[in-house]
Amino acid sequence: MQRRTLLATGAAGALGAAMTSAAPAAAAPPARRVDTGLDRLVADDFATLAGRRVGVLSNPTGVDSDYRHLVDLIHESGSVSHLAAFGPEHGFRGSAQAGGSEGTGIDARTGITVYDAYGASQAKWAQMLTAADVDTLVFDIQDVGVRFYTYIWTMYTSMVVAARLGLRYVVLDRPNPIGGKAYGPLMTAPYTSGVGLKEIVQQHGMTVGELARYFNAVFLPAEAGRSVDLEVVALRHWKRTMFAADLDLPWVMPSPNMPTPDTALVYPGTGLFEGVSSISEGRGTTRPFELIGGLATDFDYHWSDRLNARELPGVRFREAYFVPTIAGQHPPMLNQLCAGVEVKVVDRAAYDPIRTAVAMLVEARKYPAFAWRYDSYDPVRPYWVDKLTGSTRLRTMIDAGADVDDVVGAWSDELTAFERQRQPFLLY
Repeated sequence: MQRRTLLATGAAGALGAAMTSAAPAAAAPPARRVDTGLDRLVADDFATLAGRRVGVLSNPTGVDSDYRHLVDLIHESGSVSHLAAFGPEHGFRGSAQAGGSEGTGIDARTGITVYDAYGASQAKWAQMLTAADVDTLVFDIQDVGVRFYTYIWTMYTSMVVAARLGLRYVVLDRPNPIGGKAYGPLMTAPYTSGVGLKEIVQQHGMTVGELARYFNAVFLPAEAGRSVDLEVVALRHWKRTMFAADLDLPWVMPSPNMPTPDTALVYPGTGLFEGVSSISEGRGTTRPFELIGGLATDFDYHWSDRLNARELPGVRFREAYFVPTIAGQHPPMLNQLCAGVEVKVVDRAAYDPIRTAVAMLVEARKYPAFAWRYDSYDPVRPYWVDKLTGSTRLRTMIDAGADVDDVVGAWSDELTAFERQRQPFLLY
C-alpha cells in the first residue's frame, strides 16, 4: 500500500516535497507461515484420533489458521467415537480472571461436557478422566514460555494421571511466542507450587511439545511410575529464533491479561511484580505487564530515569501514569493513580526480560514504600516472589543491596545445566 501524506502550503509544503523525494523506508520482512500441530492434524483428517474416545484439554487459543476451535472441528468431523473437554485456569472459553475458572458444565455449541481442570489434583484428574470415559487426552493450548504461567502444570499433572491410567497423550504443538532461549533461575523443591511444580528455569525457552517430552523422560517415571504414551504433533517451519510477531499465525489471548505478543515478551520478568504488594503490574489497563507502577504518592519519574541510565540491552523505559481497574494482589492500587514505567522493548533479540525485571526491582527497592507481598496463609513460605523465582535468593539478595549482575550471576550455573539437560528433548 502506498503511503499518503497530507501537506500544508508554504514551508510545510516544501518540506513535504523534500520528504517525498527521499528513499522509502525498508519494508518489514513478511510474516513467516508456520503450521501448528492443529493445522497438521486437520490436514491429516484427524487420522491420529480416528475412532478414539477423546478428551481435549484446551482454551480459546486452540484454534487453527482460520480461527476454528479444535473441539468444534473434531465434533464436526465425526472422526472420534466420544468427545469431552477440560478447561484450565481462566476456563475453556476463557472468561475467568486470574485464579479463576468457569466450572464444569455443558458446552453450548457442541453439547459435550466440559470439566473444570484448573488447579485439579491428581486425584481429581483421575476422577474426571474416569467420568469422561476417554482413552486419549489431547492438549492444545498456546503457552507463553514462562514457568509461572499455569497451563504447563495443568499439562504436567494430566500427563502423570494419564500415565497411571494407561491413556494415550497427544500434544498439538504451538510456537513459543517469546523464542527458544532460556533465562532465569531454576525452581527448587522447597518452593514448588501451582506456579512451578517442577525444577525448570523461569523462562524455559521450549514449546509445549518439547516440555511434554522433557516432563515425560525426566519427571514422570519417578512420579507416575512410568512414562505416558506420548505423541507430539510437531510444528512445521518454526525456528527457535522466531517470536510471535514474526509469524503469520492467529493471536488469541491465552488469558485475559495477555492481550498481545508484546505482553508475552515482557511477562517472564514483569510477572515478578505480582510478588510486590506495593506495585501494580497494570492489570485492568490496555498494557498489563508493560505498565508497572505504585501509588503516585509513593513512586515517581526517577524510576524511569534511573533505569534508562543503566542502558539495559534491548529496552527503554517511558515515564508512565495509569489507573488499574483490576485489583489482583494489589487492592490499594485499585482505581488509584499510579506512577511508574512502561517497558518498551526496542530489540527483541538483545532483550533479557528477567535481567530487566531484576534491574526494575533493584531500583524500585530504593523507594520507602516498596514492600514484598506477604501471604499469612503460608507462614513457612510467606513471600510470593519466592514461589515465582523458585527460592529466597532473589528477594534476599535485593534486600541486602546486591546489584543486577550479582543477582543474575547467581543462577548462571544452574541455567547452563538446564540448557544442557533439555537439549535431547528439543524438536526445532
